[in-house]
Amino acid sequence: MHWELKEITVWHLERLVPLSDPPPSRSYELVNLVAPDPGFCRYLYATVGAPWLWYEKIGWSLSEWQEHVKQPNVQFWVAYISGNPIGYFEIKHGTDGASEICLFGLMPNWVGKGLGSALLQDAIHQAFKPSQRRIWLHTCSLDHPNALPNYLKHGFTLFKEENFNAKVPAEPLEPFPGAYSL
Repeated sequence: MHWELKEITVWHLERLVPLSDPPPSRSYELVNLVAPDPGFCRYLYATVGAPWLWYEKIGWSLSEWQEHVKQPNVQFWVAYISGNPIGYFEIKHGTDGASEICLFGLMPNWVGKGLGSALLQDAIHQAFKPSQRRIWLHTCSLDHPNALPNYLKHGFTLFKEENFNAKVPAEPLEPFPGAYSL
């Protein structure tokens, strides 16, 4: 893997009120993974994040993934169409009244098909549990160009912006060899 130094902008966003509307009708089935399989969660992370250079957890060992998925305050939600995973989100519920939408995205073949807005609304509904007063997330200049506009459209507001240089993969990651050469 080749690495390069890139300037990255990270936007930290929050939402202080739940959505007033019920969850949207959806063209997919949303499932909360109970006792999530660490290999499946790594697959979701690697596949959804590949085009956007999600590299931080790619090198995790199986034991690191096992520890991550068994945290009692972390939830994995997967959207399926006809039995196929089309996207997912990960929520970490804090004890401080805040929940973080840690990861959110669609599988590459499902990007651009109008599903991101509904999936984000589902993530907002799941993040706002009765004891939570705030949900937050971050996105960056490496993410899909519609990520920030989608979050803002859904009532998130910017509370912090930062710029820094980081070594990142020079090209999109492949969840398996040849994934983007088909």
